Amino acid sequence: MQPVTLRTARLELSPPTADDAPAITEAAQDAEVPRWTTLPSPYTLDDGREFIGNAAAWTAEGSQLNWAIRHDGAWVGMIGLAHLDRASGAEIGYWMAAHARGQGLLTEAARAVVDHGLDRLGLARIEWRAVVGNVPSARVARRLGFRYEGTMRQGLADPRGRHDGWIAAILPGDDRAPVDWPVL
Repeated sequence: MQPVTLRTARLELSPPTADDAPAITEAAQDAEVPRWTTLPSPYTLDDGREFIGNAAAWTAEGSQLNWAIRHDGAWVGMIGLAHLDRASGAEIGYWMAAHARGQGLLTEAARAVVDHGLDRLGLARIEWRAVVGNVPSARVARRLGFRYEGTMRQGLADPRGRHDGWIAAILPGDDRAPVDWPVL
């Protein structure tokens, strides 16, 4: 698969490059990042470089798409579609540097990725999963029209162990308007 750059009113979403490794590494030092993601902790510059290399390989093989979120030309976050299979769908994942949170940038980026996945790639469904309690991530998914589907007991795993997880999804025919979630 060829890399694709997506643009919104305020953002450019493009493949991460070696130049992004220092910013990714710095942002990953925030305790909230490993708390809610599968990023290793501590996160090193070598981890950042390895991720960027892997992201290019995953795109080439068509298994995953990853975009660096850029605001005013600067890296502010990551977003991607993992477990990519047009027939069964994909899973969206995202995280932002602390200084970029609370500005609506992640919702804007995620909307572009959802539109790309459902409208251009023709995915059957996009899932969102998060560790129970990750309310900021859930609010973004809810704003995009994801429908809450439930709690997966011990359904998520990372190097720190197993966790209960929330799951939601959006389908091509969904109107993408926010709906109520019982956990928010």
